[in-house]
Amino acid sequence: MTDTATYPDLSGASVFITGGGSGIGAALTEGFLRQGSKVAFIGRSDASAFASEMEQATGNKPLFIQGDITDIATLRAAMDRAAAAHGPITRLVNNAANDQRHATLDVDEDFYDWSQSINLKSYFFSCQHAIRGMKSVGYGHIVNFSSISYMMGNAGYAIYTAANGAITAMTRSLAREFGPDHIRVNALAPGWVLTQKQLDKWADPQSVAAHVERQCLKETLAPEDIVNPTLFLSSNASRMMTGQAMVVDGGVVVTG
Repeated sequence: MTDTATYPDLSGASVFITGGGSGIGAALTEGFLRQGSKVAFIGRSDASAFASEMEQATGNKPLFIQGDITDIATLRAAMDRAAAAHGPITRLVNNAANDQRHATLDVDEDFYDWSQSINLKSYFFSCQHAIRGMKSVGYGHIVNFSSISYMMGNAGYAIYTAANGAITAMTRSLAREFGPDHIRVNALAPGWVLTQKQLDKWADPQSVAAHVERQCLKETLAPEDIVNPTLFLSSNASRMMTGQAMVVDGGVVVTG
């Protein structure tokens, strides 16, 4: 873990992260634990060993809840369990996603529904459920992970990029709707972060080199590079930011 800023308001905060046991999510879990947050996360694969490792490394054990976020009843139950253990969720990080490549002409309805259930549907319903609890305590901060993929018009995963664009649009609408309740909703759009999954499946040397060439900063992104921006958006340091899409990509796309 690289050095991170300290945000006093995150100490003791009830945090819920989707997909918090691997890749970017695992780095986020560690980052919040080191802030002293009470962290719960959900994931399909068994992350009990990771949770124990985090307790050893940080002195702060996360609550791991195994489950499938595409099952909305399971997702809601996991969030309720987190709130029972740590108090109402005041920081929600929607990180879980699946960027499975697909050829548009080969897509059937089952694949489409599966992809959207992970990459968009779960985001909406986790926001909805968290917002109910946030309203009860009078505030909350949500970070929805999008991607620069839709901004670049990337080919090869049109359903995934459609979900990314929808996440940004949904974030803006939720920010407008629930701002009066002191609930902030922002999106974070990473570039190509070289998680182990990316390295195993798609990040061959030629593709990585070509992508880095498009960046202003000529270094690859690691999961740890996403931690500080997420902590910032989840803390009072960004208290007057809402409805925004923060890009962290080494300078591929330029916004503003």
